[in-house]
Amino acid sequence: MRTASAPRSAGAALFALLLAGTAPLAAQTTTPPAPAAPASAVPAGGQPFGLSLEEALRRAEDGSEQLSISRAGVTRARGEQLRARSQRLPQVSATASYSRALASEFESLGGGTDTTSTPAPPENCGSFAPNPALPIEERVDSLERAVECAQNASPFAGLGDLPFGRENTWRLGLDVNQNLFAGGRVAAQNRIADAGRRSAEIDVASTQAQIVLDVTQAYYDAVLADRLVEISEASLAQSERTLEQTRIARQVGNTPEFELLRATVSRDNLRPVVIQRRSDRQLAYTRLRLLLDLPADAPVRLTTPLNDAAPVPVARFATEERPLGDTTVANRAPVQQASEGVRVQEGLLRVARSQRLPTVSLFSQYGRINYPEGTLPDFSLSDFRTNWTVGAQLSVPVFTGGRIRGDELVARANLMEAQARLSQTRAAALLDTRTALERLDAARATWEASAGTVEQAERAYGIAEIRYREGLSTQVELSDSRILLQQAQANRAQAARDLQIARARVALLPYLPLGAGGGTGGGQQFQQQQPQPQQQQSQPQQQGGGAQQASAFGGGA
Repeated sequence: MRTASAPRSAGAALFALLLAGTAPLAAQTTTPPAPAAPASAVPAGGQPFGLSLEEALRRAEDGSEQLSISRAGVTRARGEQLRARSQRLPQVSATASYSRALASEFESLGGGTDTTSTPAPPENCGSFAPNPALPIEERVDSLERAVECAQNASPFAGLGDLPFGRENTWRLGLDVNQNLFAGGRVAAQNRIADAGRRSAEIDVASTQAQIVLDVTQAYYDAVLADRLVEISEASLAQSERTLEQTRIARQVGNTPEFELLRATVSRDNLRPVVIQRRSDRQLAYTRLRLLLDLPADAPVRLTTPLNDAAPVPVARFATEERPLGDTTVANRAPVQQASEGVRVQEGLLRVARSQRLPTVSLFSQYGRINYPEGTLPDFSLSDFRTNWTVGAQLSVPVFTGGRIRGDELVARANLMEAQARLSQTRAAALLDTRTALERLDAARATWEASAGTVEQAERAYGIAEIRYREGLSTQVELSDSRILLQQAQANRAQAARDLQIARARVALLPYLPLGAGGGTGGGQQFQQQQPQPQQQQSQPQQQGGGAQQASAFGGGA
């Protein structure tokens, strides 16, 4: 082989020497180094702090406003429970009042202070008691005095102790009311309150699971964006070296103009790709900072590797670990919430029907009343008078103008709607569960297949390097092999990201809303943004599907 290449010109020999000096730079290793901290996450003058996925999940959970809103809903539901249960117990209230009469129509009856209209009775007007033992003169005198007292005395003098017209009145009371029968309304309202609290607790768990999935997706999107930027920059550097070597070969007359044009176009096509990758990385980090409530320019260095086979640590951030990974449709949070909605509407229909039945309640009023001469009373018990009543009340609706019938129709329609929504939710949950499991299987298969593709691409690059050193191929073929290797590595990174998000979604599936994180990455395929290599020799078949750029605001796996 070397004998066949001996008659080359001096320019070809010079070009071979130049290639020999640059080839080791292009083939130092087949495994790319660990990505450095991205420029978008390390502002000038700031030191980036390491952020693992577990730390990001904890930070997002602690600072989530949506989670605080959901927890406030649980507190509100607890209050509704207490309000509903209170109707089973007696209602007791204490009252205290003071009133002062400025003028009264009962003043002339002795209850007021005006006594000018009544003549003064004679002195010594006691009760008349005849004594037959007295002399006749004394007996006549006592009889005349009794008649005079009776004529001059006020007929309403005995009403002076009554409350009519009193200037100051103090009242102390205690009211008790107990429901005995309400037609099932109290029991129905308690069931409604219980269902509302269960629904609120499910909402908290669903919100927490959605936060975990969103942060996981944003974190791995940012890590994938770092990896794709690294791949595109490495490809651009390789194309720059290829162009420079081709230009030198063209100057010495050993390479046609077509090769130079091809290398130039290949280099120019990679520049927009690098710009787009950097922009996607900036958006991915911006979304991650927003979810973690970090400043827009906070320096962040992601420490959880993309190719980590360990599952996402979602268990410690879930409300309850037992249902994690449960794919039963009846245990999905949306289905449970729809079921609670049906129970609520059933309770409201029961409340509407209870209006036709009589209600029975027991009540009691106990009061202490004082009419002091001055403003403040003497709080001794002897000065207070007692009022105490006990009774029962029966209330039966006779005619309501159709209001009760209207309430029943509205409640029955709401119940029918809730039942239909429950059926829809079950069907949608079944489809969503199967979709999540299928995507997990596909992501796992893609991850396993991409491992062999990377190995084949690395072997192909090694063969191309040997062929180049032996003078059997050109730098263009070596560059094409390098591009294939970069594409395989991008596929591997994309598959790792999709697998981790699919695992997290299936683990959190019982709590997630329908369709949460169900979208795929929204970026274009990596191969479509790369110049297609023109191979002179057979190359390993590339992994189908391509590496997709994870959109900064795209959906999950």
